Amino acid sequence: MRVLMPILEYHPITGGAQRQLAALAPHLAAAGVQLEVWTRAVPGLPAFETVSGVAVRRLGRAGAGAAASFLAAAAARLPRTRPDLVHAYSLFSPAAVALLAKRALGVPIAVKVLRGGALGDLERLRRKRLGRSRAAALARHVDCFVTISDEIDAELAQLGVPPERRRFVPNGVDTERFRPADAPARAALRAQLGLPEGPLAVYCGRLVPEKRVDALLAAWRRVCRSHPDAHLLVLGDGPDARSLRTAAGPRVVFRGDVSEVAPHLRAADLFVLPSRTEGLSNALLEAMASGLAVVATEVGGAREVLGEGACGRLVPAGDGDALALALDSLLADGAARERLGRAARERARDAYALSETAASLVSLYHELTAAPRRGATRTLVTSTGPHPARRSCHG
Repeated sequence: MRVLMPILEYHPITGGAQRQLAALAPHLAAAGVQLEVWTRAVPGLPAFETVSGVAVRRLGRAGAGAAASFLAAAAARLPRTRPDLVHAYSLFSPAAVALLAKRALGVPIAVKVLRGGALGDLERLRRKRLGRSRAAALARHVDCFVTISDEIDAELAQLGVPPERRRFVPNGVDTERFRPADAPARAALRAQLGLPEGPLAVYCGRLVPEKRVDALLAAWRRVCRSHPDAHLLVLGDGPDARSLRTAAGPRVVFRGDVSEVAPHLRAADLFVLPSRTEGLSNALLEAMASGLAVVATEVGGAREVLGEGACGRLVPAGDGDALALALDSLLADGAARERLGRAARERARDAYALSETAASLVSLYHELTAAPRRGATRTLVTSTGPHPARRSCHG
């Protein structure tokens, strides 16, 4: 089966969506899915290359008018590509490519919505020129929307997308690559990575305003008053890196982008995600698979993933007091950290394994390509049943 995947950015640009697609690619290939990624042009990068076995085609021109140029180049190339299905990542120009493919080739199309909420895909699309018309067109013509959180599912329902055209397929995590470490292994990793002794919390993600690392640093200064031996490890890079380094206190370690995140997670005691908006955070799933207790803001799919405190601590977005209190309490209670870490590992393994996500996608692809057409969209006639992630931490 040939599947075309339009996405705004891809390797070497690495965000959550890109990392998830790259991780899924080998599993999809093993199931007989031949992928071709289409993305926007990037200065200095070739128009076509194979990245870890995935064909990557960069279309159009970079800079001003990149979106229109990408769409025009995609429209010109579609007749020569002839995919069996198009699976677009995001509601923006990738979804527009999917609509072009459906109109020109008659192939089924799926669209993954990456984020919900005030800063999510749907709200951002509505604020664009003709955005409401574009959203309505997607609601009419997309054969299946892939959702990763209840928040996104509810937004699509409000848009008028019926349940049979909304499929919950959460992000997945490689639970072999991301795995816990016992105390001796953790100590050895810290020595190897040059990390400090004592309690260690870790943040992993882009350094951009929506991640609210600035709020985390403010909360951490308060945490250090009661835990003077604790350190915060910040992994990742972005436009806010310089200002955050300037604002950070003495017990914050910035490592930038690291080639391998897994050892740093295994070396830590606690994971924190202070974001103002998320879809379903890959970093959160990786930390859980690594057996870390989690403190996260209650945005995106965090509530479904962590449950009601059984797998971690949820705090309101933007509440610095609650963030500091949750960090303080878990740093003070090693037994609670261990208990939550074990529950998080079990939840990640049972409900968010990467192999399960890939199998759900392959099943969806076969349904879409086999489904009869009725009007503007295909009608899915089979069901894979509820995904394991729909169950709570208690099963």
